[in-house]
Amino acid sequence: MKIKLIQPAMLPRPMDTKLKTRMSPSLALLTIANLTPKGHEVIIENENVEKINFDEPVDLVVITVTVDVMNRAVEISKDFQNRGISVIAGGIHITADPESAVNSFDAICVGMAERVWKKILKDKENNSLKKIYYDMENISGGEIVSPNYHIIDNKKYLYTNIISTSRGCPFECDFCYNSCKNVLKTYINRPIEDVIKDIRVLKTRHIMFIDDNFIGNPVWTKKLLKEIKPLKLKWNAAVTSNIVDMPELLDEMKESGCQSLFIGFESINSKSIDSVHKIQNSVKRYEKLVDEIHKRGIMINASFVFGLDEDDISVFKNTLEWIVKNKIETVTSHILTPYPGTKLYSSLIEENRILDFNLSNYNTAHVVYKPKNMTAEELYNGYLWIYKEVYTFKNIMKRLPKSKKQWIPFIAFNLFYRKFGKLTELLCNIVSFKNIGRFFRWLSYRIK
Repeated sequence: MKIKLIQPAMLPRPMDTKLKTRMSPSLALLTIANLTPKGHEVIIENENVEKINFDEPVDLVVITVTVDVMNRAVEISKDFQNRGISVIAGGIHITADPESAVNSFDAICVGMAERVWKKILKDKENNSLKKIYYDMENISGGEIVSPNYHIIDNKKYLYTNIISTSRGCPFECDFCYNSCKNVLKTYINRPIEDVIKDIRVLKTRHIMFIDDNFIGNPVWTKKLLKEIKPLKLKWNAAVTSNIVDMPELLDEMKESGCQSLFIGFESINSKSIDSVHKIQNSVKRYEKLVDEIHKRGIMINASFVFGLDEDDISVFKNTLEWIVKNKIETVTSHILTPYPGTKLYSSLIEENRILDFNLSNYNTAHVVYKPKNMTAEELYNGYLWIYKEVYTFKNIMKRLPKSKKQWIPFIAFNLFYRKFGKLTELLCNIVSFKNIGRFFRWLSYRIK
C-alpha cells in the first residue's frame, strides 16, 4: 500500500512565527513510518512546511491530531474520504477525547500505536477496519519503537535532533492530558541502549530530549546520564520542579552536558498551584530551585499558565517581577486551556463556564472559558502584556545570565527568536531554514 502520513497546519499564536512551525518534525509520524513493514510505501507531509497533495494516488491516509488542529484534520479527512481513501487518526487529542473524534475518521488509534499499527494495516488490506484500535495493557518501555530519522528532510526544520526517552508522566495535574482516562496512567522508560542508539543515528552532539517529564523515574535518568557522559553531548530537556530535591541528579546533568531545562512553574501563587493539584510544585521553593540550576551553569525555560481560579489581574505584574528578579533566561506563557477529556474540562463543563467550543482556539492563546477573578479581556491582555514585557530590551538585559559563557546564546535566543522573530523568519525565507538551523545549533554548541 501507499500510505500518506499527515501533520495538519497549526494556527499561529500572537507571538509565533514560522520558526515555531518549522521547529522540528513529528516524532509520531516518524515512529509510524518505522512501524510500517517493508513492502509498503510511506510519504510524510507536514502542512506547516508544505502543501498537502490531495491528488496524489494513495491507499491510506494517517493524521496525527492535537486539539488545536482537530478542525483542520476533519477537513483533510473529508477531502480524502470523498476520493474513496480511508483515513486513520491518532495523537494526543484522539486519545484524550476519542468519543468526539470517532465519527470523523474511518478509524482512530487511541494511545500508543506500537501494538496496533500492523493490525490496522492488515485490517485495511482485508477491508475490515474497526472504528477504534487500542492496546496498551501492561505496555513496557521496551516496546517503544524508534522514529525513522533517515527519512527526515533536514532542509525543512531548525532541529531534527529530537529524542523521546519515555512515555507518560507520574503526575496527573488537572489541566494536563495525563488526567484523561485514556492516557497512559504510568510512566515507562525506553531501554537505555535504545536511546544511545538513537543518539548515534542522529550523528550530532546536540540533543533535545522531548519527554513530558525527563525525570519521571530519577533512578533511570541518572543511569542514562552516566551512559551519555562519554559522548560529550550538549542537551536540553523538560523536567518537573521537584528536581529541587535531587541535587545529585542536577550534578549528573551538569557533568553530562545539560544546557537548559524547561520547567512548568505554572504560577508563583501557591493557591493557584493547589487548585489544579500540581502536587510536585512547591512555590516557596522556586527560588531555591532556580538557584540550584543556575549555579550549575544550566539555563531555564520557565512555563507559566495564567487564568487559574486563584489568579487575579495582579498575577501578571507579580510574575514579571519574579521572572526578572530570578534572571529566568526564557519564558513560555499560556492562557489556561481546558483540553477536552481532562479533569479541568469536566469541572468547567459542570460549572457551565466554557464559552467557546471551537477547538481551533484551544492553543493556549485564547480565552475559551469564564475566568473567576478577572474578565476574559483582562486575561487575554495580560497574557500579551507579559510576553511583551519579558522581551523588552530593558528586561532582557536585566535577565542576562551571570555566566558570560551564556551571553551569546541567551541574547541570540531572546532577540532573534523572541523579540525579532519576524525578522528572523524573513531571513529564513532568504537564506533557507537549513542554514538558520545550523546557526541555532552553533549557538547551542557555544554554551559551555
